[in-house]
Amino acid sequence: MTELKQDRPLVIAGREYRSRLLTGTGKYADLEQTRAATEAAGAEIVTVAIRRSNIGQDPGEPNLLDVLPPDKYTILPNTAGCFNAEDAVRTCRLARELLDDHTLVKLEVLGDERTLFPDIVETIRAAETLIDEGFEVMVYTNDDPILARRFEEMGCVAVMPLAAPIGSGLGIQNHWNILEIVENASVPILVDAGVGTASDAAIAMELGCDGVLMNTAIAGAQDPVRMARAMKLAIEAGREAYLAGRIPKKRFASASSPIEGTFF
Repeated sequence: MTELKQDRPLVIAGREYRSRLLTGTGKYADLEQTRAATEAAGAEIVTVAIRRSNIGQDPGEPNLLDVLPPDKYTILPNTAGCFNAEDAVRTCRLARELLDDHTLVKLEVLGDERTLFPDIVETIRAAETLIDEGFEVMVYTNDDPILARRFEEMGCVAVMPLAAPIGSGLGIQNHWNILEIVENASVPILVDAGVGTASDAAIAMELGCDGVLMNTAIAGAQDPVRMARAMKLAIEAGREAYLAGRIPKKRFASASSPIEGTFF
């Protein structure tokens, strides 16, 4: 008999989380919509693009932390918009200063503005520097099992392979690569980028991912708050399905009601 999968909590950098849905804070109509969607998603970790969001840099502008306070959420500064290691490291240092020595960061170093694919060489350079400086790095990368293992061996606290290009909504394009990454990882694996709707999130969880990070799929929906609730349910359903163990796929029929032992 196949051994049942055992559930385990999501633990990142030594901290345990109930929610496996991480959400971004950009692209919403206003801060109130950001707050409402984040609450509907049930997120406990929220990413903040330091280069694009005010978390205290500009005292005269609305502060994101007023609606998503650090005592309620784990603020995850990210390096969105950085195209080289130096800018990414500088952005993380700024975040640490603004957030009172906060060290958990999401590292992304992009290769070009058209595809927004990660520049892996620059990402590795930045990760090495940040880890040496005591940062706890959650790294955005391609869906490459070899790279995922490399980042884990370097000391990244989580690896975040893309499902598809950022903001594309295409869903997971290479199920087998994601599965290979998940099955060989000792750190949390969270799908990041490319989710378009609830079924995409559920599939990521059914593959065994520890969580999913998304922004555009929620903020860009016609009704962001309703989509946030849908994503929350999809994450929970996908995790339950993964733990339950799906039936094998077959090329032929298998009767739902057995005919053996029937009375007539």
